[in-house]
Amino acid sequence: QVHLVESGGGLVQPGGSLRLSCAASESSFGNYAVGWYRQAPGKQRELVARISSGGMTDYSDSVKGRFTISRDNAKNTVYLQMNSLKPEDTAVYYCNQNRSPWDRYWGQGTQVTVSS
Repeated sequence: QVHLVESGGGLVQPGGSLRLSCAASESSFGNYAVGWYRQAPGKQRELVARISSGGMTDYSDSVKGRFTISRDNAKNTVYLQMNSLKPEDTAVYYCNQNRSPWDRYWGQGTQVTVSS
């Protein structure tokens, strides 16, 4: 059982920045891809960014050029650097790792609110 713990959320003004962290409870975390998802009130959960075990990244169009996903396998941690934040980025952000169709892990989420 892998435990994922997100941190770094908070209230920020439009145009500001936040860095989210997703810390895993074991080192095998580094052997699998990790995704950051978000869910705004009344909306479906959506994939924001993804990083492979080898460091290849992919982003949704809505955050491309503003968000950067990275990982430090020595620390069992994945980061999401969010710049130029907009009110529409407001959501609960979740860390996810799918090791197989029956072996999926989610963190508890961290709230990001972008408002003046």
